[in-house]
Amino acid sequence: MANKLDSKIPSGPIESKWTKAKFDYKLVNPANKRKHSIIVVGTGLAGASAAASLGELGYKVKAFCVHESPRRAHSVAAQGGINAAKNYQNDGDSVYRLFYDTVKGGDFRAREANVYRLAEVSANIIDQMVAQGVPFAREYGGTLANRSFGGAQVSRTFYARGQTGQQLLLGAYSEMMRQVDAGTVELRTRREMLDLVIVDGRARGIVVRNLLTGEIESYEADAVVLASGGYSNVFFLSTNAMACAVTAAWKAHKRGAFFANPCYTQIHPTCIPVHGENQSKLTLMSESLRNDGRVWVPKAVGDKRHPNDIPENERDYYLERVYPSFGNLAPRDVASRQAKYRCDEGRGVNDTGKAVYLDFADAIKRLGEDKISERYGNLFEMYEKITGQNPYKQPMMIYPAPHYTMGGLWVDYNLESTIPGLFVAGEANFSDHGANRLGASALMQGLADGYFVLPYTLGNYLGGTKLEKVSTTHDAFKFAEDSVKKEINKLMSIKGSRTVDSFHKELGHIMWEYCGMGRNEAGLKKALEEIPKLREEFWQNVRIPGDANYINAELEKAGRVADFMELGELMCRDALERQESCGGHFREEYQVDGEAKRDDANFCHVAAWEYTGENKPEVRHKEELTFENVHLATRSYK
Repeated sequence: MANKLDSKIPSGPIESKWTKAKFDYKLVNPANKRKHSIIVVGTGLAGASAAASLGELGYKVKAFCVHESPRRAHSVAAQGGINAAKNYQNDGDSVYRLFYDTVKGGDFRAREANVYRLAEVSANIIDQMVAQGVPFAREYGGTLANRSFGGAQVSRTFYARGQTGQQLLLGAYSEMMRQVDAGTVELRTRREMLDLVIVDGRARGIVVRNLLTGEIESYEADAVVLASGGYSNVFFLSTNAMACAVTAAWKAHKRGAFFANPCYTQIHPTCIPVHGENQSKLTLMSESLRNDGRVWVPKAVGDKRHPNDIPENERDYYLERVYPSFGNLAPRDVASRQAKYRCDEGRGVNDTGKAVYLDFADAIKRLGEDKISERYGNLFEMYEKITGQNPYKQPMMIYPAPHYTMGGLWVDYNLESTIPGLFVAGEANFSDHGANRLGASALMQGLADGYFVLPYTLGNYLGGTKLEKVSTTHDAFKFAEDSVKKEINKLMSIKGSRTVDSFHKELGHIMWEYCGMGRNEAGLKKALEEIPKLREEFWQNVRIPGDANYINAELEKAGRVADFMELGELMCRDALERQESCGGHFREEYQVDGEAKRDDANFCHVAAWEYTGENKPEVRHKEELTFENVHLATRSYK
């Protein structure tokens, strides 16, 4: 198991690194592919595309998901679009500009080589998805339409109304199910990965819990792909689906996979505000709405008038004022902080004062209600159903909320973790977005990893590694199964008085208060005192009704919350150690005029944490970042 972080970046100019790597990789001939098995955990965009591609190549794929159908993966919730450098608008876009925008958007905390590859394969993704029948929006003449997203001055975002994630997932799902029908992919639904099995230092299988029967099952393979998504639910209230969890990645971390940059979390600026104490999740309003919507607050403190009664000269369109070059399409971290500043000044709206307006009146006047409905109709309908307010007649109210996590398991250029044979794709890895992801880039990364990267890098691993035959009767599988059963029995035997949700909600409050949009040394140290106390109480006083050997949603949640507590502590440690502000990691002590102040001399690196044992401090490793193509500079969107 590697202790030194070797990113395995190919030599040569950045434009040719991926081409060179593909040529240098070892190959597996078609007959031998049928002899290899690969486990894929998660069947969202990254997992489904990986399973489909690997099955098509001839590998024996075992795919697992926690839902009853892969179509319920959280990728389905993405709304606004997917980026690609096709330059259909002839507005100055290119592979290099997408690369540049992504590095800059991530505040110079991403690995250049990975980002360039992402930009390079982006155009292939669109061709692939169109061939699968994804109904992207089109211009009058039949060409694919584009719109703009934050952090870019070109229109490169392809979209399917406000349902882009759903349509892309249906495309990838259809391709995977074709392989299921062909017999190359075995799909097992309602399984949750609870441990990773290591044999001779390599990932060789997983242990899962059958969520319908409670049975503990083991599966072996020659390599394992984790595509299990992000960890925003550590905040309890987030835009993530309720089943989104860190458990699969965290179990791998505790078996030796380093966890990189856990404090890099994204707060999305356009979400429906919190409306009560009993709320269990938040709802995203797509960033695409900022193409035509204008963000504003009243100029006067405490102005409680109806927004339609506030005249134009008494409104502060603050993003247009502060960032005239990008206006309402400033990046997410920047737009979120500005919304917080306005509310902190007492100019927030809603009964709570924790909201700002997103106004479409000018766009409706310019384009007509029919055109706005054509672009965003399902989003407007969703907003009205949740809030009871008609956004065609009055501005939406929005506020920032946890949405995406740029941190994740550390991977090298080949998407391989510090455990040989364990590959990590999509949001579950840390690799492409630095300290802030640009809008419409998550779908791009998930499909790039699954369709265009893993088929090469997994082949290189399998072609260059001598693997002994392993079965689930091996002692390593028995050890992992026993560990899983022991933890389940421990949880079930507590029989305390507090619900799992009450612990999760309290953890979320600590994380949002001290490791959310704004962080400081005192707050992070406070969190590092509070979380261990909460965790100790959890293991003494949580109440899990029902039986472990049957359907038990509370047991599922309890295991996930236990992992969130450990992750939350690491997030706070990581945020405390990183004494700078960059992207979504905003340390209040390190700022200039309200903007993030990086410290490139001391923190221009990836922080990758190594698990050393229960109740022992994790060890922080560094991967130094070098910028040879996009030179380090202070981000400016003004």
